[in-house]
Amino acid sequence: MAAWVRICSTGDCPIGEAREFVVDQRIVALFHTAEGFFALDGICPHQGGSLGHGRLDGCRVTCPWHGWQFDVRDGQHGSIPTLTQPGWPVRVEGEDVLVQIEA
Repeated sequence: MAAWVRICSTGDCPIGEAREFVVDQRIVALFHTAEGFFALDGICPHQGGSLGHGRLDGCRVTCPWHGWQFDVRDGQHGSIPTLTQPGWPVRVEGEDVLVQIEA
């Protein structure tokens, strides 16, 4: 069953930035773009770098360890079409940012 979990306030992650949160023993990378908030699994599949500490450029995050890039909207890898980083739905209620996590 999926549950909506509050992870932060909207002001905790300004536009153009990323943050990392632990939710139900998962590392969640939250990204705030001009298109809204997006959440991906925060562990890069290459060698475990922290996507929540990566550089966000528009809707593309670059892993700080080895430069792997993902579209934060859908998790699609920048150059490997068969690789998609898992993500979760995000919604904003007032000033609260919530992520829907599977239990």
